[in-house]
Amino acid sequence: MNISEIVSIVLAFVGTLFFVSGTVGLIRLPDIYTRLHALTKADNLGLGLIVIAVIVNSPSWLLAAKLILVWLLVITTSACVGYLIARGAKVKGIKPWKR
Repeated sequence: MNISEIVSIVLAFVGTLFFVSGTVGLIRLPDIYTRLHALTKADNLGLGLIVIAVIVNSPSWLLAAKLILVWLLVITTSACVGYLIARGAKVKGIKPWKR
C-alpha cells in the first residue's frame, strides 16, 4: 500500500465521519433550523473529503475536474434547498428552539 492509498483511506474515513455526524445532528437536534445547519455543513464537508480521497488516486485530470464540478453542484444545491426549507418553515410560523 503506497502513500496515496493511505491518504485516500484516511480522507474517506474522515468524510464518512462527517456524514455520520450530520445524521446524528438530524436525529438529535431540537428544531428544523439547527437540523438543516447540521446536515448542510456536515454533508458538504464530508462529500468534499470523499471527493478529494477519490481525486488522490484519480487516473486523469478530467475525472478530477468532473468530481470537483459535481461537488460544487452539490454545495450550491444544498445551500439553495436549505434556504428554501428554512424559509418555508419561517413562513409557516415555526419558531426556533429556545432553552
